[in-house]
Parts: sequence; C-alpha cells; structure tokens
Amino acid sequence: MISIQYYKSPCGELLLGAYDNQLCLCDWRYRKQRAQVDRRLQNYLKADYIEQGAGVIEQAIGQLEQYFCQQRTRFDIPLLFAGTDFQQAVWQALVAIPYGELASYGELARRLERPDAVRAVASANGANALSIFVPCHRIVGSNGALTGYAGGLAAKQKLLTLEQSGQGVLF
Repeated sequence: MISIQYYKSPCGELLLGAYDNQLCLCDWRYRKQRAQVDRRLQNYLKADYIEQGAGVIEQAIGQLEQYFCQQRTRFDIPLLFAGTDFQQAVWQALVAIPYGELASYGELARRLERPDAVRAVASANGANALSIFVPCHRIVGSNGALTGYAGGLAAKQKLLTLEQSGQGVLF
C-alpha cells in the first residue's frame, strides 16, 4: 500500500505519498494530470493508495513547513523515484539545482549529456511526482520566462520568489 495524506501548503494543496519508508509522492492535488500520475505510481509500485499517516510523510510535512518559513533550503527525506531510467536521471539532475538558482530545459539536457533531448527532458520534468523536493519549479524557458508547472504558474512564481527573496514568509 501507498500511504497518502493531504497537506495545504501556502501555494496550494499537495498530495503526499509514502511507500516502504520513502516519499514517493508530493504532487499538486488538483493538477491536470492527477489521474495519470497516480496510475503510473500505482502501476510502478504495484500498490494502491490508502489514506493514512506515515512517519516519512510527517517528516516531509515538517520539512515543507520549514521550507515555506525559509528555515530550510535542502531536504533530506528518502525519495523513491517511480519512472523510467531517463526520467529518474532528469529528476536526479533537478535535485542538484541549488536553492534559489534557475536552469533551462536546454541546460538540464546538456548537464545530462543529452543536448538534443530538450523535449524529452521537458516531458520528464512534467512527469515529476515529487514537486518541491525535486525542484522542477526551478526550470524556466531558455529566455528566462516561466513555463508550465503542475501546480500552476502562480504557485511556481511563489516558490521562486520565496527562494530568491530571502525575506518574508508565505504563511
């Protein structure tokens, strides 16, 4: 079973999931591809959702609250990536983008030594089921413009402002 719990963040409601003491889901509850992401995760883990608490979910909520209060810039929750080898490589590359910094899809493709795979990198970025912990919000267009985000562009802007401002709290 995948333990799930809902968390109301300052940017929108998140669905958190845990499997085998690892966080496998931190995604926007009302994203357009909610059913697709859930199906992929459940098929990958061969498990169903059950709404119940889990220690790693409580840890994740605590670290998210610290993040939103600007008391945490790095997470140390054990993560479980449910995707193809390529998707997992993209998600690992996202984790390596430091707090407060931005990168483009093209830069991410070059870091993966796959400069021609910009669209595939963008697709893997969009399939990320561990928002905030795997900071896909730090990816912008090649011209610096905000591009699509599962939580919506307003949430993406809030997260980027939080990380770049160094002041205030979103609560």
